[in-house]
Amino acid sequence: MKIEIYSKTVCPYCVKAKNLLKLKGVSDKIIEYNIETDPAKREEMLKRVVGAKTVPQIFINDVLVGGYDDLAALDSAGKLDKMLS
Repeated sequence: MKIEIYSKTVCPYCVKAKNLLKLKGVSDKIIEYNIETDPAKREEMLKRVVGAKTVPQIFINDVLVGGYDDLAALDSAGKLDKMLS
């Protein structure tokens, strides 16, 4: 399993997303890309998520989940655990 999170240094929603994934027991699977310190990753994010203007942008096994609200909605709907298994 691969979980990718495009983030910024100061981003409360990025922290919330990582905390939710930690609660799910998959924090060791997270690959975090800081788009402030790595301009190439910012460009990569913009190619993968056309029109992206906010972080986090979260991918699970190369499938775009979206931001924290999308991740939390998947969890509330009972779909996140399936994606993480």
